[in-house]
Amino acid sequence: MLEKKLIVGSEEWCSFPGLGVPAIKARVDSGAKTSCLHAYNIQTFKREGEPWVSFEAHPLQHLRRPSVRCEARLLDKRLVRSSSGDSEKRPVIRTALSIGGSVWDIELTLTNRDSMGYRMLLGREAMLGRMLVDPSESFCLGEMPQSQLEEYYRDEHHMAGTGLRIGVLASNPDLYSNQRIMEAGAERGHRMSFLDIRQCYMKLDPNEPEVHYRDGRILNNLDAVIPRIRPSQTFYGCALTRHFESIGVFALNGSAAISQSRDKLFSLQLLQQNGLNIPTSGFANSPVDTSELIEMVGGAPLIVKLLEGTQGRGVVLAETRKAGESVINAFKSLKANLLVQEFIREAQGKDLRLFVIDGKVVASIQREAAPGEFRANIHQGGTASVVKVTAEEKRLAVKAARVLGLKVAGVDIIRSKKGPLLLEVNSSPGLEGIESATRKDVAGAMIVSIEKAHKWRPSMAPLSNGSLATGD
Repeated sequence: MLEKKLIVGSEEWCSFPGLGVPAIKARVDSGAKTSCLHAYNIQTFKREGEPWVSFEAHPLQHLRRPSVRCEARLLDKRLVRSSSGDSEKRPVIRTALSIGGSVWDIELTLTNRDSMGYRMLLGREAMLGRMLVDPSESFCLGEMPQSQLEEYYRDEHHMAGTGLRIGVLASNPDLYSNQRIMEAGAERGHRMSFLDIRQCYMKLDPNEPEVHYRDGRILNNLDAVIPRIRPSQTFYGCALTRHFESIGVFALNGSAAISQSRDKLFSLQLLQQNGLNIPTSGFANSPVDTSELIEMVGGAPLIVKLLEGTQGRGVVLAETRKAGESVINAFKSLKANLLVQEFIREAQGKDLRLFVIDGKVVASIQREAAPGEFRANIHQGGTASVVKVTAEEKRLAVKAARVLGLKVAGVDIIRSKKGPLLLEVNSSPGLEGIESATRKDVAGAMIVSIEKAHKWRPSMAPLSNGSLATGD
């Protein structure tokens, strides 16, 4: 007797009981060969000599919570080409699919689908002989009430956090970068706190030094802090970070490293001293030396930079010598400290941002200035795209971060006829542009850096089925 086939629409609710995923909305696509599940923090390990994989998933569309931790035996690793033409080697697992009252095993590839419309793709191999698709319909097998979803995910054990106690030292809790860091830490099971720098104060005492928060908390029991200090708060933010360090709290970027990276002149001097290529730059204290400064950098056009500027603000392109003199003297009359720098015409308004964590480039983008603009910063209307950087550019970025003592750095490089040149090293690099363009979990990599410093192993956290993973 032939088994009756399920009639399904272009999207349906299903579940994976073996993974602890009680409900996930799937895109049913007979044009795709393999099925795919959204996964992140993917780690392989051995169990009784067999290869296994642990991972986490956001089962609900457009939400980073809840997050479910899963494990399965690793079946294979395969090169998969996406609809956009990109190829990626993905882990493959085999697990039970439950849909419309029927259950059978299917193969799933694992990859980060955060930027995709659906967290689950059901391909034709999984449907073969079991389903008929009516692409004009949706939820032929029934919709999922919100109350049912809340019931399924109400007991998500790890959202409260049983891992490290991590504070994000910043000013704006609604900023994308700060939100992503908070989410990434929570997803990995840590107890995250947003700490407004302005609401922290310090007790200096040889016997009981403390950091207090305005709500009455004493913050000495934190395991780590992630300083995200805006330029206007550099002095107090670094003093606060330094006090945390003095009481034994790990700082992802240390106060000394942040201080010297914020001083554009000092940082360029350090980079130059260590043999790293930078654009020819000039600095003087008196307007009397304006003409000499312009000559130093090869004349007009030239760049004038305020030492305290950030995100492209306080940076001016002077296209003529006269304009350069006017801008420099105007800044000097305001008693502002500035750098004069050669203009790299061949860069055509483009630069590179390389994100370095623990001595490794984890993501790279090319930033391109908006029409009529020369600054490539995203905050100045620039656009970001994925770029393949050279080994020399990677070495330059890694060494720049190391010279300045930064565990996390956004290193800006410009391509010139003389080769790659270092523009700037940012100690609180933004995440939105680079995560959106590369689809990489850069915030998660920052949290992993803290875990390594504390020798904390995420694979030892409880999994959704109550067992413990044993890492490689």
